[in-house]
Amino acid sequence: MAQGPARAVHRLVPSPGGRIHLVEQGSGPLVLLVHGFPESWYSWRHQLPALAAAGYRAVAIDVRGYGRSSRPAGPDAYRLLELVADNVAVVRALGAESAVVVGHDWGATIAATSALVEPDVFGAVGLLSVPYTPPGGPRPSEVFARMGGEEEFYVSYFQQPGRAEAEIEPDVRGWLAGFYAALSADTMPAPGAPDPHFVGAAGTLRDRFPTGRLPSWLSEQDLDVYAGEFERTGLTGALDRYRAMDRDWEDLAAFRGAPLTQPSLFAGGTLDASTTWLADAIDAYPVTLPGLVSCHLVDSCGHWIQQERPEEVNGLLVDWLAALPAAAVRSR
Repeated sequence: MAQGPARAVHRLVPSPGGRIHLVEQGSGPLVLLVHGFPESWYSWRHQLPALAAAGYRAVAIDVRGYGRSSRPAGPDAYRLLELVADNVAVVRALGAESAVVVGHDWGATIAATSALVEPDVFGAVGLLSVPYTPPGGPRPSEVFARMGGEEEFYVSYFQQPGRAEAEIEPDVRGWLAGFYAALSADTMPAPGAPDPHFVGAAGTLRDRFPTGRLPSWLSEQDLDVYAGEFERTGLTGALDRYRAMDRDWEDLAAFRGAPLTQPSLFAGGTLDASTTWLADAIDAYPVTLPGLVSCHLVDSCGHWIQQERPEEVNGLLVDWLAALPAAAVRSR
């Protein structure tokens, strides 16, 4: 009688920032899954068993600052190069020489930077929701400050330590429910409604979140998992990733304009502002992602693509992994 994939196992492994919590399932070539904001390893709950069943060792981490991973103090600890070092440490702690790295949201940027900076460790890269844009251009804080006119872009809103925390932490569960709903296909504000990516004068992000129901992909129990972690840890570690963006701009100066040459995948939702606002970045993939194997825009999907459309994303990932050259997918 055929058996299903081995159960998921939780582990803590050493990293430059302390320890990284991870959940692994299956055996075979290592596939490292990196989540975004404001999530955790749990955002990959649908992909872990699917990748394990397809013959891969799927490993989803809590990024530094989240969940059961260490939370060092200060934005400098959340620079992309620090998070790349964590990813390399995870691969080494698992006894592997290399891995395929797949990320969503901030995790997509972390995955792309990992592949850019450590190409010998990360032989292929999958990006969900947030397209690859090479390092460089104007200083990020200056770009974000110009967005929105009289309104304030959410990334700028997150910059001042303690400001967003004061909005979120008195009601973490309610805030997360609204944030997830605001960027989900079936609950996002209607066209023409105030944009939840911006804050009005003397307002908060939450002022523009939809209320009354959860998106279809998020059960009350799922929300409890996310809320429980952030109620325990607070949001500062997660928000410090945004506060390190100017430091990244300086750290990655040597990589300005650099393409990602490894075999790659991109998938995003057609209703996701990350793909519509950054359509030019996707159009530039022949130059910036010359190793692109698979590119998909998923109809009627919002930002939380691997949770909104898990079966479709699982199929895309498994097909892409199967098409990779053997050198990009090694078990050791």
